Amino acid sequence: MSNVSLDAHDPSEAENQPENNTRRRFLTVATSVVGGVGVVGAAVPFIASWNPSIKAKAAGADVEADISKIEPGQLIRVIWRSKPVWIARRTPELIASLADLDSQLKDPDSNEEQQPEFAKNTHRSLKEEYLVLVGICTHLGCSPQHLKGGSFEEYVEGVPEGFFCPCHGSKFDMAGRVFQNVPAGLNLVVPPYMFIDDNTILIGSEEGAA
Repeated sequence: MSNVSLDAHDPSEAENQPENNTRRRFLTVATSVVGGVGVVGAAVPFIASWNPSIKAKAAGADVEADISKIEPGQLIRVIWRSKPVWIARRTPELIASLADLDSQLKDPDSNEEQQPEFAKNTHRSLKEEYLVLVGICTHLGCSPQHLKGGSFEEYVEGVPEGFFCPCHGSKFDMAGRVFQNVPAGLNLVVPPYMFIDDNTILIGSEEGAA
């Protein structure tokens, strides 16, 4: 019989035990951290999906427009809800001429709901001087051209300024009202808006609206 016995607690194994335990703990922690990162990484896109995108916010946001530098007879363009919006500063002569066009227009009194209640008037605006319109033709969604200096008379005799849609020939006066005998059936849309002060228009909200 051999006098050699196998010690169940081999000193060599005992010496390595702390190192093995340390390595085991490290691997366990590392695995947990990696797993946690994976869960967080998966959760971030999911949580982010609860929030509206920047584009979505911008699409519905009000837009401020500085009108301080618009000269009489000029027009500027801004973008609101991905749509072009025109702001024109009309001359006193042009404002006075609007009432003379009623017999040539489809809806001179703006009976169709193409504007807020405050714009249901001859000049279709809060202030006679400033016209605010969505620059999209009510026929097929093209963008009309602003013609002035007598160039609009090529399309409507005796009317020096207005909006002409080259796609299908629709014509609108400087209140955005549609002329008769053209494809478009409705006046151009007046968006909700308000004056923050004498130099700034806020497009998208109107005074007193909830």
